[in-house]
Amino acid sequence: MQPTQRSIFFFWLPLAATWLMMAAEGPFLAAVIARLADAKFNLAAYGVAYAFAILVEAPVIMLMSAATALGRDREAYRRLRNFMWGLNVIATGLLLGILIPAVHTLVMEGIVGLPEEVSRITYGALWLFLPWPAAIGYRRFLHGLLIRSGKTRLVAYGTVLRLVVMAVVAVALYQLAPWPGAWVGAASLSAGVVAEALAAHGMARQTVRSLRDKPESEPGPRGRITYTGIARFYYPLALTSLIGLAVQPMLTFFMGRAPLPLESLAVFPVVHALSFIFRSLGLSFQEAAIALLGDRHEHVDPVSRFAMVLGVGSSVALALVAFTPLADVWFVRLSGLDAELAAFAIWPTRILVPLPALSVWLSYQRAVLVQAHRTAPITVATSLEVLVIAVVFVLGGWVFGMVGVTAAFLAFLGGRTAANLFLVRRVARSLERSREDWA
Repeated sequence: MQPTQRSIFFFWLPLAATWLMMAAEGPFLAAVIARLADAKFNLAAYGVAYAFAILVEAPVIMLMSAATALGRDREAYRRLRNFMWGLNVIATGLLLGILIPAVHTLVMEGIVGLPEEVSRITYGALWLFLPWPAAIGYRRFLHGLLIRSGKTRLVAYGTVLRLVVMAVVAVALYQLAPWPGAWVGAASLSAGVVAEALAAHGMARQTVRSLRDKPESEPGPRGRITYTGIARFYYPLALTSLIGLAVQPMLTFFMGRAPLPLESLAVFPVVHALSFIFRSLGLSFQEAAIALLGDRHEHVDPVSRFAMVLGVGSSVALALVAFTPLADVWFVRLSGLDAELAAFAIWPTRILVPLPALSVWLSYQRAVLVQAHRTAPITVATSLEVLVIAVVFVLGGWVFGMVGVTAAFLAFLGGRTAANLFLVRRVARSLERSREDWA
């Protein structure tokens, strides 16, 4: 039975709510940090620490997609679970490597070019991010299993708990602890994701129990799920995450050597957090599309129609903020920026207006390829995206002297466009091959 636009909406809605709640974390914490001492230094340090925390998260970020696509029976669950714990160890080890004092100094001051004071604050924030990668990996694995079983509401409930814990910790530290703002932000985020992982453990018990009781399925056209098969399926996705998540540290490095570096580093996380609210609608659509497309892509028409409406709507919503007085409300009254930094943020925000629509389009195309078990083109598209971002920034920020944050978001837009265009023909071929395989 073909899903209707209404049924797709209500399946996707809890996932969208989950991502929107996560998107609210950035603006909330940026507003807290902006109201503490040395706001400019701490906003810059928090942005850098968060960028590196996200980077070391790369090995585990696609576990939700993998569990949604592959978690079909007892043996698949067991192998995916073991695979997940191995990735969690790797991700945590990467963060510990950055925290070696000599390595941290080399990376932050020698490569990124941070002032010594910002580098010192960043070091403490990274220690507070230490629980982050393993907690993210575990809860994304369990969330993928919940999505596959249709329990998307439980995913949203866990995120509500994450937000509540994050906000309580942030407010408590704001009031009681004489910590730098960047440390407050990092500690609050870590507390939230650990709480969410513990909640996911409890909420997924029934789903996990049913998988453990379910015998191994008959193999389809793509065969049985083995560790080798999981690695072959997951490796391009992990590489995609690593390459894609390298964008923020890369742009941080570039902005540190472009015009007005400190202002750019301070504004970047605030503008990025605003755009993420609208881009999150597209990011939340990927797992929903994987679950709804069908093993033979038989539901591609209604899913693609929904993606088109979602993409246009999310970009229009961002435009309503970027080109109206709502921009001042957001940056000054809610985010706590002073007038100078708020004015600095306007044009980068306007540049990003098409990005939410491009994010929905990319999520839809990735979902088609993941469901077809053709993950390698996703890696190539992401590599192309990062290459275009680097080239556009170097030309804009270093050759033509554009302000760092403006060049960064212009490059981001160009890279996302290139990735989408690259995947168009590959997605069309995957849909054709899927119909042939299942004919």
